[in-house]
Amino acid sequence: MRTMTPLPPPTADLSADEARRIALRAQGLLGAPDRRAGVRGVLRHLGAVQLDTISVLARSHELVPYARLGAVGRTTVEAAYWTQSHAFEYWSHAACVLPIEEWPHFAFRRRAYRSRPQWYHDLPDGAYDAVIKQLRAEGPLTATELGGAKNGGEWWDWSESKVAVERALMYGEVVCTERRGWKRVYDLAERAVPDHLLHDELDDTECLRRLVRLAGQALGVGTRADIADYHRLRGEQFDAVVADSGLVPVRVQGWDKPAWADPEALASVPRGRHRTTLLSPFDSLIWERARTERIFGFTHRLEAYVPKQKRIHGYFAMPLLAGGQLVGRVDPARDGRTLVARQVSLASAKAVAPMAQALREAAEWVGCDAVRIERVDRPELGAALSSALTRLG
Repeated sequence: MRTMTPLPPPTADLSADEARRIALRAQGLLGAPDRRAGVRGVLRHLGAVQLDTISVLARSHELVPYARLGAVGRTTVEAAYWTQSHAFEYWSHAACVLPIEEWPHFAFRRRAYRSRPQWYHDLPDGAYDAVIKQLRAEGPLTATELGGAKNGGEWWDWSESKVAVERALMYGEVVCTERRGWKRVYDLAERAVPDHLLHDELDDTECLRRLVRLAGQALGVGTRADIADYHRLRGEQFDAVVADSGLVPVRVQGWDKPAWADPEALASVPRGRHRTTLLSPFDSLIWERARTERIFGFTHRLEAYVPKQKRIHGYFAMPLLAGGQLVGRVDPARDGRTLVARQVSLASAKAVAPMAQALREAAEWVGCDAVRIERVDRPELGAALSSALTRLG
């Protein structure tokens, strides 16, 4: 039987409200944004920005900096991620944009992929080497340029070159350096990753220790599951390194499990302006449902993959953050230059004004000059929401 190591006593007691505010500040949603650092600053602060194929207002990796900085140009977002080797794409919480400085931290995962005894796709002899040779000769290429991504069947029916380059990506011999028309652009790691990072080969324990520390900093405060889930670590991996991570144990009122915090997050009281904004369902503030329910008392589920007749809040319902709370949600769409709020949910009448503000700002950001409300879950608030939008112009 495995012997559990006793947990150290908590260094601080936090109220649920203090924990919520610490989490908001850690995620860059409480206090003045660092506009000088811009999108790259947001990426480095969060440590991971999740990618996803769904694009309604914009893709999720664009919505994340928008939520923190406001109407930053969408081309500016892409340039900040991908130019001058500032970032790379790899498997973290999911497929994520990661700061290039984190390349060494994922050595443990690259080694784990190399040691996998089985793969979902077979690969003929020579196919892997052929892809590496082509990239070396021709420079960065998409899977299509490498010979085609598919064999002609379903989406998982990858071509030999696609299987090979994705395997090389997992191994770390190849890097995704940008997305072009949502296609990955692959290049050799030896060209794309600065030498001092490429050759900084950390052992597994050090990789895990750093990732746990960074996740704790990005969350401010979290349970074992919260912090491990940030970069998809296993619980036992968290257990092995948390004592040496620099995070400190704390007790949070109303949380039924032990928690850890970034000591810097405890050093000052979180104060400042709350951002009013719509959040991507893949935003790291809310991407873990149990944590979102625990901190905000707000149950949210992405319904894009739920049959239409079973959806409650809509295809891509975006939670509304206002005053440091989640107070509603909207399922948006676009019709020409009109942002369409197909379904709006409001916690109370107090959520009407911030929802109008968030809808108007989002519309202007994506180039829409009008907002149309189709359905409000509380019909008695529909007229007030329309009036609030009219007053905002």
